[in-house]
Amino acid sequence: MGDAVRADRAAPRGAAGSVAFSSGTGRGVLLATVLASGMAMLDGTVVNVALPHIGADLHAELSGLQWTITGYTLTLAALILLGGSLGDRYGRRRIFVIGTIWFAAASALCGLAPSIEVLIGARLLQGVGGALLTPGSLALIQATFRKDDRARAIGAWSGLGGVATAIGPLVGGWLVDAASWRFVFYLNLPLAAVAVAVTLRYVPESRDPQDTGRFDVLGAVLCALGLAGLTYALVEPTDAAGRPVGLIAGVLGVAALVAFLLRQRRVANPMLPLGLFRSRTFSTINAVTFAVYAGLSGLMFFVVLQLQTVSGYSAFAAGVSLLPFTVIMLALSATSGRVAQQIGPRIQLIVGPALTAVGMLLTLRIGPHANYLTDVLPAIVVVGLGMTVVVAPLTATVLAAADERHAGIASGVNNAVARAAGLLAVAALPLAAGLSGAAYREPAAFDHGFRIAMVICAGLLVVGAVLSAALLRPTHRLTAERAPTSRVSCSVTGPPVEPSRASDGA
Repeated sequence: MGDAVRADRAAPRGAAGSVAFSSGTGRGVLLATVLASGMAMLDGTVVNVALPHIGADLHAELSGLQWTITGYTLTLAALILLGGSLGDRYGRRRIFVIGTIWFAAASALCGLAPSIEVLIGARLLQGVGGALLTPGSLALIQATFRKDDRARAIGAWSGLGGVATAIGPLVGGWLVDAASWRFVFYLNLPLAAVAVAVTLRYVPESRDPQDTGRFDVLGAVLCALGLAGLTYALVEPTDAAGRPVGLIAGVLGVAALVAFLLRQRRVANPMLPLGLFRSRTFSTINAVTFAVYAGLSGLMFFVVLQLQTVSGYSAFAAGVSLLPFTVIMLALSATSGRVAQQIGPRIQLIVGPALTAVGMLLTLRIGPHANYLTDVLPAIVVVGLGMTVVVAPLTATVLAAADERHAGIASGVNNAVARAAGLLAVAALPLAAGLSGAAYREPAAFDHGFRIAMVICAGLLVVGAVLSAALLRPTHRLTAERAPTSRVSCSVTGPPVEPSRASDGA
């Protein structure tokens, strides 16, 4: 960790804003950022596949599995904007290295966890590391490469990062079946080691010299407490004695979020500039983002459990089943972006969620002894097509709705909204579907709850489509500067994170 804190004293070849894509330094920067961000993307997909084995090995109830997912998302969503600001102030390379080391250490703790409680605590720590390294990966590319090479570098970062997302379920399923669910977390250790070594060797330091304001640490704490309170209320509505502890936690969570919003109105350097929401387009797009990613996160949580618990698939088979989703997004996202540039985003933001909702209803065909080609694949393909239609224009419209100087923070806010949506969806859907305790081990009970959850997820996507149709003004095209091309990518878990002020330091 001492090396990380002193990382900015090293002297890699090249300087911020002057590195060529084809140079050795450029390749090193790309390798480091792809490895670290790919590690975080892998963790967002492989853990879902391992959930039934984690539950069986650690004797966990469904709430424990929910916390395994939501614990990571909770700290990531609450701290990701603060993580970007720390990089701008203290050095993007330094914070990136610290975040990568932190993430790896937390991953090791996850792998060694003797109980579900320790695993949940380690996942909370993992989210802190993710909040430090995730915004830093793209910020380093923006700040390091010369202007003419940035689009090419970000396109390569997007594509290679997407490959990590695509192979995550496959690798995770294989590791779970061949070894243990613990190796899903151990996989991060060699990736982090190489990422740190390459970063210290090749990546020049950069920071924003104009970033001198105070950090809104209290705001970050209030946000985390608010999300934690709501999550606890949804996952644990009552304790073992039947007392409504969840209600108390929910009230405290709402109070913390209200205090957070009041603070954002008064603090000089807010985490969440509320003025951005004066734009009807920006507010609408974030509402659509919440609906879309809540539905998608619910799907990803439930489908892998359904395939293993009810349909009898192995962890590897369940992971491979999701592969077409990411392959479709990788293959067609650039085309979707070009279409949005020509016709404007509104049509795609109506059609995309609606098509995804159809795919979610098709998952109702997944039951006992489900046939992959006739019952599983059609649903995954339609969901993939729907998300491909919606993601690129969703991201581009968020950027276009804000002033150029606020583009980075606008994208960061949108990402935080997507993470929070996934967090609350995984917390709330089992409760809404009547699932609790060891229901994920009981095929009949889980199958019934799965069907309720998928209908709710489809409804969320329909809400997204209706919001787009009702509140977005028809536009002919997106501006070329903000148009979604290969420069914009999306992971399964959220839209791309753009640096809050990377361009300033370039």
